[in-house]
Amino acid sequence: MSTSENRTDAIVIGAGHNGLSCAGYLARGGLKVTVLERRDVIGGAALTEEFHPGFRNSVFSYLVSLLDQQVIRDLDLFQHGLELLQRPGGSLSILPGDHLYLPRDPASAQQALARFSAADAAAYPEFEDLLESLGDAIRVIATQVPPNFGGGLSDLWKVLGQANVLRKLPADRQADLAELMTMSIGDFLDRWFESDPIKGLYGFEGIIGNFVDPYAQGSAYVLLHHIFGQVDGRTGAWAYAKGGMGAITQAMARYCRSQGVDIRTNAAVSEVILDKGVAKGVVLEDGTALHAPVVAANCHPQILFGQLIDPALTPDRFAKRVAGWRSESATFRMNVALSELPKFDTVDHDENGLTAMKNTIDIAPSLDYIRAAYDDARMQGWSKAPVVSMCIPTLMDDSLAPPGGHVMSLFCQHFRRHLPDGRSWDDVREEVADHIIDTVAAHSPNFRQAIVGRQINSPLDIERKLNMVGGDIFHGTLHLDQIFALRPAPGHADHRMPVPGVYLCGSGAHPGGGVSGIPGRNAAQEILKDVKRRKVG
Repeated sequence: MSTSENRTDAIVIGAGHNGLSCAGYLARGGLKVTVLERRDVIGGAALTEEFHPGFRNSVFSYLVSLLDQQVIRDLDLFQHGLELLQRPGGSLSILPGDHLYLPRDPASAQQALARFSAADAAAYPEFEDLLESLGDAIRVIATQVPPNFGGGLSDLWKVLGQANVLRKLPADRQADLAELMTMSIGDFLDRWFESDPIKGLYGFEGIIGNFVDPYAQGSAYVLLHHIFGQVDGRTGAWAYAKGGMGAITQAMARYCRSQGVDIRTNAAVSEVILDKGVAKGVVLEDGTALHAPVVAANCHPQILFGQLIDPALTPDRFAKRVAGWRSESATFRMNVALSELPKFDTVDHDENGLTAMKNTIDIAPSLDYIRAAYDDARMQGWSKAPVVSMCIPTLMDDSLAPPGGHVMSLFCQHFRRHLPDGRSWDDVREEVADHIIDTVAAHSPNFRQAIVGRQINSPLDIERKLNMVGGDIFHGTLHLDQIFALRPAPGHADHRMPVPGVYLCGSGAHPGGGVSGIPGRNAAQEILKDVKRRKVG
């Protein structure tokens, strides 16, 4: 390879969705960009694979909502092949001897809730209005770069602008926001509802990828994090990507290549090249050096400052912050290939039942159930009765399985990354997968015999395959001290790391995890500002 081929304007480490988003915006801004992916496939956690002959599914992330509408437009994702299939309703909760399905229509949702509590049915419209109005406000803040502690005039303007978003909310909604940011999901739901089914359904939203007791202070924020998304202008709605989540990153890659981006697989970075403390490029594991004045890292903060850059080269406070960065989702992820559609014993398999099953199907019947799942995992490594969230995308996308067949994703909590007594996930992953199958089969008599293949990703598998430390799907817990201007560290929420020329463009930056593309876009915009001002280059 010639010297000229080893020089570029910007290097992006990692071809996950945020890395591709960053690369797309940088190329759109006129830079020559090279993306380096250590695996043999692009996509990161937004990946579709055939896991059994004829059966494909999303491997890690599995639903679309947080994907930013501006990112979709700017990167021409629909024109590059992305198609979203909007689900017809909310969630279907499987209960002991019963079920709760919340349709999108408010009156129908109230009717469903009234079977369990007239008071809950009456409270539901205001609760939904609260979530929608706060989701709209949080979306604005989530899409903007946070102000830095100790920043200058521009940071002051950011504070004022983002405060103005909240100022526009009615006083009651401002108070609701403060409570959602600080309360536990359990206490918040107890204030609104009296019956277990609705509290279990929304309680799950507070522990998605979040290893906490549902009564842990601050856990309500994770609910808020998952409702700022949109599908077709509807706040909090969710959709399937036709062809699986890999369709998102494939569309991003097509856009990037149309802009001249060089995307390389099997190109693992071993270190960032520094010259007098300034980034000058990277060295690959095969010894190849690539030179660029900009290095944008779509990786976990502890990978960037631990494996690629010696944290001792950063200020002590920053190094301690990264060393203490908390990362553990306690998530176990499975796919199963099915010869027939599962039949849940409390759900009629008529037109209405099939409509309900096109949405998320949850086993989280109460807050007590969720709390027990946490307590079991904290003491024993995994839950005796796990929280399981299932999706059957083939009910809306028949391209993923042969005729008559189906695929199901299972997103499961809680499963510790580090097991007690020195046990390894390599030794127990099949046993735990069987345990999860048993949990579902207890509600679906034909489920076990319908399985013809399965794909397992334990917390250790997630860590190994995606370089997500602790198997953390968000690149770091979404706790109050690890979000907004504190993500990843005070003074560095604007994507600029303490090493000049290095930028964080992954989910370890604001607004955190989820397939949004926002960290990648915002990092690119900050990089382009610095290039224009000749702060790099």
